[in-house]
Amino acid sequence: MESKKKSLLLELQGFLLLNVLMLCMARKHITTVDWVVKEASYTRLCSTKKILTVNGLFPGPAIYMRRGDRLKVNVRNAGEYNVTIHWHGVKQPRNPWSDGPNYVTQCPIKPGANFTYEIVLSNEEGTIWWHAHSDWSRATVHGPLIVLPKLGKGFPFVKPHKAVPIVLASWFKGDVMEIIETALENGGEPNKSDAFTINGQPGDLYNCSKEGTFKMVVDYGKTYLLRIINSIMNEEMFFMVANHNLTVVGTDGAYIKPITTSYIMITPGQTMDVLITANQPPSHYYMASRAYAELVFDNTTTTAILQYSGNYAAPSTPSFPNLPNFADIDSVTNFTRRLKALATKDYPVDVPQSVDTRLYITISVNTLPCANNSCDGPNGTRLSASLNNISFVEPSIDVLQAYYRSIQHVYESDFPNEPPYSFNFTGDNLPNTLLTPEQGTKVKVLDYNSTVEIVFQGTNVLNGAENHPMHLHGYSFYLVGYGFGNFNNETDPKSYNLVDPPEVNTIGVPTKGWAAIRFRADNPGVWFMHCHLERHASWGMDTVLIVKNGRTRLTSMRQPPRQLNPC
Repeated sequence: MESKKKSLLLELQGFLLLNVLMLCMARKHITTVDWVVKEASYTRLCSTKKILTVNGLFPGPAIYMRRGDRLKVNVRNAGEYNVTIHWHGVKQPRNPWSDGPNYVTQCPIKPGANFTYEIVLSNEEGTIWWHAHSDWSRATVHGPLIVLPKLGKGFPFVKPHKAVPIVLASWFKGDVMEIIETALENGGEPNKSDAFTINGQPGDLYNCSKEGTFKMVVDYGKTYLLRIINSIMNEEMFFMVANHNLTVVGTDGAYIKPITTSYIMITPGQTMDVLITANQPPSHYYMASRAYAELVFDNTTTTAILQYSGNYAAPSTPSFPNLPNFADIDSVTNFTRRLKALATKDYPVDVPQSVDTRLYITISVNTLPCANNSCDGPNGTRLSASLNNISFVEPSIDVLQAYYRSIQHVYESDFPNEPPYSFNFTGDNLPNTLLTPEQGTKVKVLDYNSTVEIVFQGTNVLNGAENHPMHLHGYSFYLVGYGFGNFNNETDPKSYNLVDPPEVNTIGVPTKGWAAIRFRADNPGVWFMHCHLERHASWGMDTVLIVKNGRTRLTSMRQPPRQLNPC
């Protein structure tokens, strides 16, 4: 009897101790930082204009966190336009309320209002980033989000002497918001950017830009980590450093097997962790970046300078890298196919070997008719874009609130598992009957913990085939397959990499080709999926995945924060 009492007492003490620990964990202090979105004057390309910034900075402030950390960011909008912030590459487990896409997971922060985001990290490690997710404000509202290893842990590669963010961005001489508003009103292509920038500076190949060119000073013999982010609006980019090899060790907040290369190709939305060793004769060397594109694109080149420290005669002109040509699809393919997950005991992969739900999604640029052929698109039409021939329509309240509160008539749950009709998707001169999409706010609902395969199929509708960077919020996924032409569901899966595919959040679907991804739907919530070419997203190349709750509190969405912005 006495032993039973002792046993019960120990159980009770253990229960109370567990509850105290859980309460302490729940009350653990989470740091809050304050951001102000406001206009600031910047001079580039011989002229001065006001741009939207965070805290007056372009690029915006870098956030440094450690794996598994949490951070609150209170954003006050002191600008003239609605704004939201997305934490690109952060999975936000059970927390879609802080994911950020406008009218998908929140109503916007209106001028004069504020909203507090909570960044919840899980297994992300490496370079990711943040950016505005409302209209085209992300052109200047963006910055790095660096996730360091947990305290006491190191990198799975040689420790660099120093890490340097390299942020690629677009610069428009005109007002960015006016550019997209005019294009959407008139139905034509938006103006191209006037320059690209590296860490906010165009580089000395542009007028009035030599003095501000970004310079990275290095010591001979030391290795540096470049944290490269492509925040450019509408172009995939080649990037090189003259006479120096690059070793890619991570992408999209996950480590990969190191690959040594003279160049990288990085799409909008992607990030890459790249080692570079200063092992060349001390001098000045250009780092340079220009577009990989075939259709409408900015064909200029941005530069920065890798400058060795020490005493030597500086060259009149730095050495320049031999960048691939604009349309060099072979260079893109050769680089992309080399990316493989690190897949070690410390950094394992969990690739779904079987699939519960399969989606086959066509990606198209389309047109919509205009009265009297009065628009600026082809033959007087309005440019549009679609996934499975559905052009996404932004609702009047956010999808997340509508789903959580069971508000009717905001969205429809019938996004199709496959295109409405089959044709030679990558053929030339496709018939005009394929040009017009259906418009709607359609979502795909997935069961919790189901395994999902999505095959993205590029099309040549409107002769508009190009490389599409597809991004999924709330998840990283495995790029298991990649090829050209029309996907063959009998033969192409035989070539899938189900052993060590890269774990990423953004992939380039090749021009006139396909890409296959797999993931486990274990993050309940409402998650946006879209092309990261901003003009395509603006035209409707988007959809939403809703992942249902599991059976327990810890497999269900968190409750909404106390303060939600009204629409």
